[in-house]
Amino acid sequence: MDKRLADLVGKLESDQGLLLAEYAELIDGRTPEVAELLAERARAVREPIYGRRVFTRGLIEISNVCKNDCLYCGIRCSNRNVKRYRLDPDTIVACARAGWEYGYRTIVLQGGEDKTYYADDVLCDVIARIVQTCPDTAVTVSMGERGRASFERMYDAGATRYLLRHETATREHYERLHPANMSFDHRMQCLYDLREIGYQVGAGMMVGSPFQTTMDLARDLAFIQSFRPDMCGIGPFIPHHDTPFAHEPAGTLELTLYLLSIIRLIHPRVLLPATTALGTIDPLGREKGMEAGANVVMPNLSPVDVRKQYELYDNKICTGDESAVCRGCLARRMAKVGYELVVDRGDVAR
Repeated sequence: MDKRLADLVGKLESDQGLLLAEYAELIDGRTPEVAELLAERARAVREPIYGRRVFTRGLIEISNVCKNDCLYCGIRCSNRNVKRYRLDPDTIVACARAGWEYGYRTIVLQGGEDKTYYADDVLCDVIARIVQTCPDTAVTVSMGERGRASFERMYDAGATRYLLRHETATREHYERLHPANMSFDHRMQCLYDLREIGYQVGAGMMVGSPFQTTMDLARDLAFIQSFRPDMCGIGPFIPHHDTPFAHEPAGTLELTLYLLSIIRLIHPRVLLPATTALGTIDPLGREKGMEAGANVVMPNLSPVDVRKQYELYDNKICTGDESAVCRGCLARRMAKVGYELVVDRGDVAR
């Protein structure tokens, strides 16, 4: 193994960070041997904190209506081939309650940016009802950018976590992935607002997205190092057939796993999902994610009849299983590689 790269891994573990140029060097110089060293060290720093426990987040995809036109996303507003849906508040609460009965202690409300239907009053009422009907359950919201006042109202209603991927920490790259009416500065400001309000905050990026360079990824890692999100969701870019990026190459499992290990060493206490996208590009992607340092999975609690409509990318897995079956399947899969799916809120360790 290259001594310089081994030294960088050692520095990363001891200092919980590198210089920007060192991140780029570690990415460009990666080999299977360096990847294995990183994964080994990632597991070594994770296990004294979280053991081999895997936290579950019950995901409810409440709507595929979105006002944005992000170039990579299958539910972008200009895609006329999507069958749009919105779950009404009673259905959302019923899904959350069913998830609670299956053993989920974190519920994630995810959807496109749909402030017309899911105005603050509606969303805050849903959050409050879930908190009331699902004891000891954390409510996470992942519905894109909103104003600070909206974030504050949801927090007061009982939401304690918010997931908002930064997508890329490079302004120029952000502008190549999004239409001109979307603002890199506003996306970043939302993350800092959420932190100041008191949320456990989740950030994250796509791996292998169009136009992405090594230095873009290095900046992502430097941002994670400085911001230190409580959660960090990364996954490979997977093209969708009804977007401008339909024919772009997908991101790779290999680089995604490599970056998962690096992020674990940057921030040992971070909650780090093995995403559905990982399982989409490799049948054992989520299991491999655990071996790279992840400790969270996000099974689907949405009604089965709408899951195929929430298609951010092509060939998404787990669109047909009933929720209890999905949880049982994941528990067995994790057990085969030595991990335990737990009934736990899975708060970030302090």
